[in-house]
Amino acid sequence: MSHAVTLIRGDGIGPEVAAAARTAIDATGVKIDWVVVDAGVDMMERYGTPLPEQVLDAIKSTKTAIKGPITTPVGTGFRSVNVEIRKRLNLYANLRPAKSIVGVKSYFQNIDLIIVRENTEDLYAGIEFEYTSPEAAKARAFLSDLSGKPIREDAAIGVKPISVLGSDRILEFAFKYAKANGRKKVTAVHKANIMKFTDGLFLERAREIATRYPEIAFEDRIVDNMCMQLMQKPELYDVMVMPNLYGDILSDLCAGMIGGLGVAPGANIGDEYAVFEAIHGSAPKYAGQNKANPTALILSGVLMLQHLGEMEAAQRLQAAVEKVIAEGRFVTYDLAAPGKDPVGTQQMAAAIAEYAAP
Repeated sequence: MSHAVTLIRGDGIGPEVAAAARTAIDATGVKIDWVVVDAGVDMMERYGTPLPEQVLDAIKSTKTAIKGPITTPVGTGFRSVNVEIRKRLNLYANLRPAKSIVGVKSYFQNIDLIIVRENTEDLYAGIEFEYTSPEAAKARAFLSDLSGKPIREDAAIGVKPISVLGSDRILEFAFKYAKANGRKKVTAVHKANIMKFTDGLFLERAREIATRYPEIAFEDRIVDNMCMQLMQKPELYDVMVMPNLYGDILSDLCAGMIGGLGVAPGANIGDEYAVFEAIHGSAPKYAGQNKANPTALILSGVLMLQHLGEMEAAQRLQAAVEKVIAEGRFVTYDLAAPGKDPVGTQQMAAAIAEYAAP
């Protein structure tokens, strides 16, 4: 059986790590019909947008995509292409595993955590107004009148929508994932002690959804306490589900616990489509140097193979990545032990491919 998959090469180091991921995935023997497209800053001059419509059309056609990193300017310019793809395709579930790999330097060992992040609501929904705009002035006056609380005249305004529908579907996703993957516990992360009606709604729905899965243990944690708990006793946690902003922060925290963003995979999943991506950025200063670590995108390929039902191939590819890193002979500069010569992106991918072959 073959699978149609869109490969979005991205920009910066994106094309290099995308090529490496393709090499490793193809080596598993799973038949992939690749549809290769481009997105990112390099597309601006040609199309006037970093996300040409044909990219979305390709994903809609294949239903599944894997994406290299794409640059997002900080503070100015277009909104994140990653966020736009999630929004346009209703990819409401962001799945970010954090699993220790022998050979990757870290203060922690034996980490095995899953972050399930809601992808479409919360402060990341993008409803905000620049402080000098007339819209912000209207919002300040309206909200001040509605709440009876003054808002400074130089305040920008952001809106934090959290809905029953949005909460229910991400919570159902987390519990179904836990059940399907033999996980034992789901922890809902929130700030309901302060955000009583937004995070309070999320917590209320979490407690309700949990009753439908009696075989899965359930608890909740306030987000700041959750950060401390992860530093002190991460072994007590398993699957964690949370609104958008907390998920963005905690997923990077958990990535740090396993050695950094270079080894952290990710997936964005909806009812119709799924896009798999590394968490790390495009690192344009390293573009074209054949030195970027391809691990994160290759492990995102593991998640993609699991999504496609190719479980045995996914296990082989995961094991191949772990073996190459543990051996330390064919790894990029950021993974190389002191005194050991690193290899390039494509050489590391080739080593992984050799072990991943059936």
